[in-house]
Amino acid sequence: MVQQITKGIKISVKTKFNGTSYRNNRLYYVFAYFIAIENHSPNTVQLTNRFWKIFDSLNKTEIVEGEGVVGQCPILKPNDHYSYSSGCFLESNIGAMKGFYGMTNIDTLEDFKVIIPTFQLTTTTLSN
Repeated sequence: MVQQITKGIKISVKTKFNGTSYRNNRLYYVFAYFIAIENHSPNTVQLTNRFWKIFDSLNKTEIVEGEGVVGQCPILKPNDHYSYSSGCFLESNIGAMKGFYGMTNIDTLEDFKVIIPTFQLTTTTLSN
């Protein structure tokens, strides 16, 4: 699991390899990722958008951005947490993802970014 805290917002990420799949006669490696967002700040915040860089060792880097996550723009009061899962298809068995969430402080209407730490997508466990 990887974790990072930005402005009191803690992001934790776990990943899972879910096997392979053929789409349009091409083999893909299927990965799931599980994200937990915890508000350790004194402010109420809302997740408004996301920005991902998806690295595939056999393909170009893909950029994904959009509103909210999995169709939601959750509001987190102090000490609240929110979690969701999603996934991606890679052409290789090694890749990585990183990015950020766009957040708004509901009290001050300040917009800020919360870093999503780089996490590995691999079919086997890599050790240091």
